[in-house]
Amino acid sequence: MTTVEIEYCVPCGMLDRAQNLQRALLSEYGERLDSVALVTGDSGVFEVRADGEAVFDKEEDEYDEDAISESIGDYV
Repeated sequence: MTTVEIEYCVPCGMLDRAQNLQRALLSEYGERLDSVALVTGDSGVFEVRADGEAVFDKEEDEYDEDAISESIGDYV
């Protein structure tokens, strides 16, 4: 099964975005995911990892919830 981590910047107020993505992934993949963990960070971070592999980094990619979900699907 797949483990997903969503690391988000606490001081930047990215909790809502992280929770929305977490909810979307759980709705899409449900029991096929081992976990979708929210990981606190700072310095503007918003990264998504599946089984330790980077799937999304806001420094490199434009935020698109559907595209991130599709990328996670490659690991499920």
